[in-house]
Amino acid sequence: MVLFRRVLGEALRAARMQRGMTLREVSKEARVSPGYISEIERGTKEASSELLGSLCQALDIPLSVVLREVSSAAALEERALEISTPQIAGRGGDVVASAA
Repeated sequence: MVLFRRVLGEALRAARMQRGMTLREVSKEARVSPGYISEIERGTKEASSELLGSLCQALDIPLSVVLREVSSAAALEERALEISTPQIAGRGGDVVASAA
């Protein structure tokens, strides 16, 4: 399963690094503690829509661009998981998984 908050954090960190910004600089612009931004970038905390908007504004990147990047990265991970995970075919070709 692809964890959205992890993929989002990776995209935000990449955008910050690409712009040569420190956590402290983004923190000041977004009015969020550097520690909290770090947790978001590591995928350990969820970002609210308001916080995500503030981070994107601080990074000078449109929210739509970040979400597009996250969507593309998640799709690639899902495809990789489909290829590497053996599936058991059920009725009508549906994928069936057992908890046992």
